[in-house]
Amino acid sequence: MFSVTTAAVTFGVIFLAELPDKTALAGLVLGTRYRASYVFAGVAAAFAVHVALAVAAGSVLTLLPQRPLRAVVAAMFVAGALLLLREARKQGEAGQEEVPTPGGTSFWKVAGSGFSLILVAEFGDLTQIMTANLAARYDDPLSVAVGAALALWAVAGLGIVGGRALMRRVPLRLITRVAAALMLALAAFSAYEAITG
Repeated sequence: MFSVTTAAVTFGVIFLAELPDKTALAGLVLGTRYRASYVFAGVAAAFAVHVALAVAAGSVLTLLPQRPLRAVVAAMFVAGALLLLREARKQGEAGQEEVPTPGGTSFWKVAGSGFSLILVAEFGDLTQIMTANLAARYDDPLSVAVGAALALWAVAGLGIVGGRALMRRVPLRLITRVAAALMLALAAFSAYEAITG
């Protein structure tokens, strides 16, 4: 039976834990580049997969090998940063300061990018482990899944909307360069975690 209390507690815990995480940054970066609804569709689907895995697997997720996973995450952040820097250079050469129209970028390409980034970057993340622990504690998988999914979607939505609002006030080239620098910092942090365990 669905428990609103369990879902609300799960929402609060997961929302607060995810808010300062890399997901908001990823949503912000993708939200500045592509149509928000496309980005959100991919990110939301990835989070749905994570929640389903966490609820189904329970506390077993804490046993996954973290070092190789963090190394993959670091590599993905480096790749993302390099792509952003390449885009910033292209914008500079073309004198482009506006957002490229997303009409030329297909739903599947944008949603797939958001899905892939979140699926890998968030795998074995603190919020996924917390979701597994909450599912084991409350023995109420549906309520925990609903609360966790809504919390993750809310954080992703805030990041995407924040990216769009930021673009109206700050030049796109500057946003792109700052985002690339942040992604490189996250890559360094993930690599550090992979090395030190």
